[in-house]
Amino acid sequence: MDCKYFGECGACRVYEGGYEAQLKDKLELNKERFCTFYSGGISVFKSPTSHYRSRSEFKIWHKDDDIFYAMNHLAHKGVVLVEECPQVNEHIASLMPKLLLAIKEKDIGFKLFGADFLSSSSGEIVVSLIYHRKLGDEWLVKAKMVAEELGIYIIGRSRKQKLVVGQDYITEQLNVGGEIFKFNYIENSFTQPNSKVNEQMILWATNSLASCDGDLLELYCGAGNFTIPFAKSFKKVLATEISKSSINAAKTNMLLNEVRNIEFLRMSVEEFTEAVERKREFNRMKDIDIDSYDINTIFVDPPRSGMDETSCLMASKHDSILYISCNPETLLRDLELLCKTHEVVDMALFDQFPYTHHVEMGAKLLRKGELK
Repeated sequence: MDCKYFGECGACRVYEGGYEAQLKDKLELNKERFCTFYSGGISVFKSPTSHYRSRSEFKIWHKDDDIFYAMNHLAHKGVVLVEECPQVNEHIASLMPKLLLAIKEKDIGFKLFGADFLSSSSGEIVVSLIYHRKLGDEWLVKAKMVAEELGIYIIGRSRKQKLVVGQDYITEQLNVGGEIFKFNYIENSFTQPNSKVNEQMILWATNSLASCDGDLLELYCGAGNFTIPFAKSFKKVLATEISKSSINAAKTNMLLNEVRNIEFLRMSVEEFTEAVERKREFNRMKDIDIDSYDINTIFVDPPRSGMDETSCLMASKHDSILYISCNPETLLRDLELLCKTHEVVDMALFDQFPYTHHVEMGAKLLRKGELK
């Protein structure tokens, strides 16, 4: 990827040596990091080298009666004014200058300080415009004009206010091993930012669980990114997530894909553990016959903070564990607990975030003495 802001813009912190050199360094670092628990080969899943982000956030910077996109500076507290970004997918890249011009022409830039883009692979886009002022009818009329001219959806946000022009979601189609899955991605909620790597990550995960039998338990299921593709490989899936909006999105996505063997529960890991161990009753579990599930396999995709001791103990009660981590440091910490009962039999590196130090890691664990 060529970018005229390398060395200034904080979005890319690793840019010397080219993409392949950076990826090699990430692989070697993680081979060494996990060598205590795994000495086999780590599968590497590459990203496109440019235009790979389908979700991005920019500051809006006001200078001399004009407005610009801006990013934090790499080396100090200031910002870098940017006209373009080769990280974002082609649809967002094409829209950026047109949107900025339309905002200026329609005079809706007053106290605007942020623009967040969410795009599907086909070019459906929601843009969230974030303000330090309350938005009224005049803004709404002008925003509708911009949305119609550019063929996008617009969300106006300010404190305790959300105005929707069109709709607040896009529909993405993921190709996972030749099979198409549809997902509604909602504005201002978590989605995987790199769709091509996400497709590879889901395929690796589904292949890793292909030999497992019985039912599946998933913790931290989000909007069903993995859950829905997994459902075709298991009789039943029980999936938990603490976020109400994510659970609602997951249920919508299940219907989009005509999947009927998933039960989504809005519960924290701690609550779910208490319910399973009969320590506490929850109204949300009243229609769930937990004893009817034959769960030997658990899948976890926790936030950067990783799993706590409670969730690790929950996972260790299952013969097979599949762990996707967006923070290798917390994965390493959790393996200290999980590998008391299990051993790592496979690992993968997913380069979701080129030109940064971040990677996602996958680890498959089996109970000791039960290698398959």
